[in-house]
Amino acid sequence: MASSSKMEDEGEDETLEEELEGFDDFTLASSWERFISEIEVVCRLWLADGPKNLLDKGAVHSCSLMNLYKVKFELKYGTKSYCIEYYFEINNDGKVADWNGNLHDLQLSFAVKEFLVIAPLSASRVVLDAPEASKLLSAVAIALSNCGSMWPAFVPVHDPSRKAYIGIQNMGTVFTRRFEADLIGSQVPVRLMHLEGLYELFVSKFAFSSMDLSTHPFKVHFTMKLTYRTLPHDDDDDDNDIQGGDPETTESGGNPESESRNRTQWDDDCPWTEWYSAEDPVTGFELISIWSNKMVESSLEMAELENASSHEAEKWLLLPILSPNLDNDYKGSTIGFASQLCLLVNALDMSFEAQFMEDFVSVENSGSDNLKSSTVIPPATVLDRVIKDLFYEEVQVSDYAHGEHKNSRAIKGAPLESVFAQFCLHSLWFGNCNIRAIAVLWIEFVREVRWCWEESQPLPRMLTNGVIDLSTCLIHQKLQMLAICIDKKGQLNHDYQDSVESKYHASALIEAEDSQVEEVPTQMRVSTGEFDVKRDRPLTRTGIEPENVVLSVGLKSSDSIRRGSAGVVGSMMLLNSHQKVHAPFTQDAPLMTEDMHEERLRAVEALGNSFSLSAQLERDTLSSDMSAFKAANPDAVFEDFIRWHSPGDWENDATEGSGRSRSHATEGLRDDWPPRGRLSQRMSENGNSWWRIWNNAPALPASEQKPLLDPNREGEKILHYLETVRPNQLLEQMVCTAFGASADSLNQTSFGGLQQMMTEIEQLYLTMASALKPLQSNPLPDKGEIVDDIRRLCVVFANVEKLLILAASIHRKLSQAPRLSEAIFGDCNFYLLRMGTGMGSNGQMSRTLEFDLKQQVRMYERQVVTNLFVPPTANQSWRKVLSMGNLLNGHEPILREIIFSVRDSMNGSHYRDHSPRSPSQEIETHRMYICGTSNDLRVALSVTSCD
Repeated sequence: MASSSKMEDEGEDETLEEELEGFDDFTLASSWERFISEIEVVCRLWLADGPKNLLDKGAVHSCSLMNLYKVKFELKYGTKSYCIEYYFEINNDGKVADWNGNLHDLQLSFAVKEFLVIAPLSASRVVLDAPEASKLLSAVAIALSNCGSMWPAFVPVHDPSRKAYIGIQNMGTVFTRRFEADLIGSQVPVRLMHLEGLYELFVSKFAFSSMDLSTHPFKVHFTMKLTYRTLPHDDDDDDNDIQGGDPETTESGGNPESESRNRTQWDDDCPWTEWYSAEDPVTGFELISIWSNKMVESSLEMAELENASSHEAEKWLLLPILSPNLDNDYKGSTIGFASQLCLLVNALDMSFEAQFMEDFVSVENSGSDNLKSSTVIPPATVLDRVIKDLFYEEVQVSDYAHGEHKNSRAIKGAPLESVFAQFCLHSLWFGNCNIRAIAVLWIEFVREVRWCWEESQPLPRMLTNGVIDLSTCLIHQKLQMLAICIDKKGQLNHDYQDSVESKYHASALIEAEDSQVEEVPTQMRVSTGEFDVKRDRPLTRTGIEPENVVLSVGLKSSDSIRRGSAGVVGSMMLLNSHQKVHAPFTQDAPLMTEDMHEERLRAVEALGNSFSLSAQLERDTLSSDMSAFKAANPDAVFEDFIRWHSPGDWENDATEGSGRSRSHATEGLRDDWPPRGRLSQRMSENGNSWWRIWNNAPALPASEQKPLLDPNREGEKILHYLETVRPNQLLEQMVCTAFGASADSLNQTSFGGLQQMMTEIEQLYLTMASALKPLQSNPLPDKGEIVDDIRRLCVVFANVEKLLILAASIHRKLSQAPRLSEAIFGDCNFYLLRMGTGMGSNGQMSRTLEFDLKQQVRMYERQVVTNLFVPPTANQSWRKVLSMGNLLNGHEPILREIIFSVRDSMNGSHYRDHSPRSPSQEIETHRMYICGTSNDLRVALSVTSCD
């Protein structure tokens, strides 16, 4: 029973085995096979998507290369994790440029466009075990073969510093390329530092070992790139002693390291050097000379090529080496207008905490912790030096427009050459521009201004042309008016002294000659039957000046007492007498600053009579003119004054025009008289203010009238304003003036007329005018928001300042090659304009791409570029460490890059495809990229084989 049941069980097992005989059990696949399958799945997805779809799915830039993107995928094999990366380009033409600066290291080494890299997820990102590297490369190769892809694949091996790779590329059913790159360390054989030895190294990769390489010809394609670099500027002055900074400047709170100066500075004659010394933004140049594809057949040709001049190269490319200060993440202390303007904005923010500037001088009287932390006040020697520069240096100012930009007046500040603009520029560096230092300097500044007023000394750096420029800030207007008051005050004192001296001498002379000359009164009337003459001039020794007394028989009395006449007004005649109209000497209109205009306007508006607005504003001037007109025209009536002063308010009759067309012979006859016309409706209305002023105006020439401008009263009012100005109002005007004066200083820089730079400066002025305009409002609408906007303006100013200094540096070095300097600056401009476009959370500028643009040097510009490479001196001979030949003005290349390649025809060789339809073409069988210096030699070899 048991045996029968056993037999049945065995029969069922045989039947089950027969049923499962055709089933493939994939669960038994190895981890190696599953790893290959995962790679294949990822590669198929990338192949199906294509470059454009991969971009949409999140492909990222590879480092700083503009046209190279990458995607990656993480996978596991056993206990280790790996990352496979696919690098690809957008809109490429399928060709590989040998010396394209935007190539990835693997692209340059092996002449590939798109490729895969598989590396472990470890700190080193390299495979240190050779069997593991081979297994990884094999897995990728099998996966790519299953996908039908011809992407090359690479695995990083050895130490990361060696940049070593092994790689493979399936090129179809016939050819396979294998790649290998490695680095020879510090002990590079001397022979491999010369072209002849490198050529023999390459030939040895495919020639028989017993072959004499020096005599056997091989047709090798050769391309070379040599990089030269100018010596740093500080190396040119190795023997020069570095002097320390100015002790006074150091005491004022500046940075002694940044202000230390060599004996000569590159910017000694630049406009900003009066305030600071800028680091040269172009520390040197790199020159790349390229020999294009040449055919070399022996090592002797390589030796001759090594001794050839770099001027024989087919192409020169020039790259400026920029200072690290141009990097946004540079942590050094950069001192310039922009950095100091930021400090001035901080002072503006703190100026609202006190009512008078004196309150900031004593920290104990202020409860602000921020103020107590900014207590640096320069010593008295520094203060004296600044005041001496402002008030005691002889500076001739003839025209404020000199050196100004056409958009400068859009900023309501003070002209660059004026005393207040110079005060603001000094404030930027005085005590590192903290509010206490500014208060100390301002108090001393006002004290010197008062001294000039009390001693009637001309106010320095100020024009006294009798015009107040209302487009400037109020403080400049006040100082302008004060300078005019000092001038008028001096004239009055001088006239008074002359008068006293004249009376003294006249009295002495009369007493001395009392026996000969009869005493005569200072005023006398000369009487005749028809007129009286009133004398108003000093008398001579004989008593009367004959030329001042008119005794002609045919004249009326009105002609004899005419005073203050400047001459007749054409053929215009008085209405009530047959006399010509005389134009009087008049006083200048009273000078008014902007706040005085506003004060008068408010007073007139308070009267509520808008019709008499103009009369109220000009009442004193109008009364003076009417008095002078009456003195010059004794028989004049109100209508005569209107015809002369305001012709638009006199309406002529039509008949008067016909009378004026008569000949000169009949001009002035009685039948032409009087002129026919009438006052305008405005002037003929009852209660017109001009009538009242005319009736009350005495007949006095301008010389006898009360001055419209009282210099003593106005001068004291101006000084009171300067001494009591509120701190925020002072700082607001200082900020506007400092921005404008700083920009005007930079605008005087010679940069070769670069159009891009001129556009940047013009745009800066417009940006400043827009950002600083709210400071003209009183009170400020939103202090916090305005201060933040001005801080952002400082960032814009810093960018333009860097650009301008860069333009000046490039222009100085390449002034003989203007096309090249403009092209280089255009690329630098492209780089720098990215600075500040993105602001981080801390308000700092975001980091930008590295500058790596090269400009091609034309043949006629090569000598100018050669002159940049000053021959090394004997003290610099230790820097010659390469000994590679190809000298340029005594300079050896700092880097030599060479590409050797050998090509072979597919027909008639072991590379031939046995297919009868295979076309005849050449393939690159061996390619070697060599990058060498004295410390290392990197070699990348690719070999194509027929597997």
